[in-house]
Amino acid sequence: MVLHPVQHPARMVPIAFLIAIAIGTLLLMLPSARTAPGATPFLTALFTATSAVSVTGLIIVDTTTYWSRFGQGIILALIQVGGFGIMTAATLLGLLITRKLRLSRLLIAKAETRSIGLGDVKDVMRLILAITLGVEALTAAILTIRLHGQYGLSFEESLWHGIFHSVSAFNNAGFSTFSDSLKGFAPDFLVLVPIMFAVIVGGLGFPVLFELRQGVRHRSQFSIHTKITIIGTALLLVVGFVGVAAYEWANPATLGPMTWPEKLLNAMSHSVMTRTAGFNSIEIGELHTETLTLTNALMLIGGGSAGTAGGIKVTTFLLLGFVVWAEIRGEQDSNIFRRRIGRQTQRQALTVVLLSLSVIAAGVLFVLSVTDFSLDVVLFEVISAFATVGLSTGITASLPPSALYVIIAIMFIGRVGTIAVASALALRERHVPYRYPEERPIVG
Repeated sequence: MVLHPVQHPARMVPIAFLIAIAIGTLLLMLPSARTAPGATPFLTALFTATSAVSVTGLIIVDTTTYWSRFGQGIILALIQVGGFGIMTAATLLGLLITRKLRLSRLLIAKAETRSIGLGDVKDVMRLILAITLGVEALTAAILTIRLHGQYGLSFEESLWHGIFHSVSAFNNAGFSTFSDSLKGFAPDFLVLVPIMFAVIVGGLGFPVLFELRQGVRHRSQFSIHTKITIIGTALLLVVGFVGVAAYEWANPATLGPMTWPEKLLNAMSHSVMTRTAGFNSIEIGELHTETLTLTNALMLIGGGSAGTAGGIKVTTFLLLGFVVWAEIRGEQDSNIFRRRIGRQTQRQALTVVLLSLSVIAAGVLFVLSVTDFSLDVVLFEVISAFATVGLSTGITASLPPSALYVIIAIMFIGRVGTIAVASALALRERHVPYRYPEERPIVG
């Protein structure tokens, strides 16, 4: 059976997200969605809806003061739809790709991954929903109790802020109902840590969460994907923590005035949030250039596949790292944990990275051409948009409409583009019954 072009799985994901963005834009344009009289301008509604559905978190108006409780509710719903949709779509596309494999390769894949079975799709969606609501409920409960007991907010206000931030954190969205994001809670361990926990869990990806759900007793049987994601996530969190602490320890505008426990807490918080969460407990615009550069790298790498985090993904980055290491050592195959990485997977990873860098480069050049901002802040903004992070040095609201439309496109491409491209490449696999003679151009 030949699928209609629109029915192709790799095309259905972008279409579904475009529909969600269109609906969200129309709802946010309603007069009741904002606190001031009148309807929301189209560009403001479109930018906010795209940022919410793509779980990015970049804003051009203050979420707390501009949007009414109804408008904030719409944003919250769009975040949940976007996060759940990404986890579901990426996971089910992965299952579809596995189903497409021939029987011999299917058995090998199943033996090596031991992750998600090829059972009923409804079971997969139910499990994703259960994990999502479970983590969000736990985080919301902790935040509600803390906000009500420590900060004197009414129970209703505490519950709303707790729910909003738990959903935003698990989905790595970065939207906040506080005008200064989490800067007002920089010294509070019991606010930052639950949010960090939700961010990390959501960013691992459903295949990893599924395997972890089986219990640590079987960690020796974890798939290569899970091992790479966990190790890579831990490594990048440590690198980010050490780097931020080292560069910002004495910065009077960020970590400088804090006590040393607060410095460690906020250094770790920033490291976690660069995994595409977008909350900030320190002033991003005051970070040293070295910290911004490190943050750029962490944002670009992002989190785990089939999760709520963005970026090129941890697995993609580490896979290419192992390929480079094998090439340096002169080895014919790239091996990870006694498993050989196929040539097709290597090509897919390289394609995703090069296309991602191309989109970022094009976006940076365009924004530079229509604004007077410096390269470092524009690069930070574009990478944040592409990796669906939401951190900003403060220039988003000052961008001209043409640049905002480009940022909207970059957020959309960064959210669904990598999934669509990777899935399309895998589903287009075909075997040609002939090979051309080999020739080696000069490299380097």
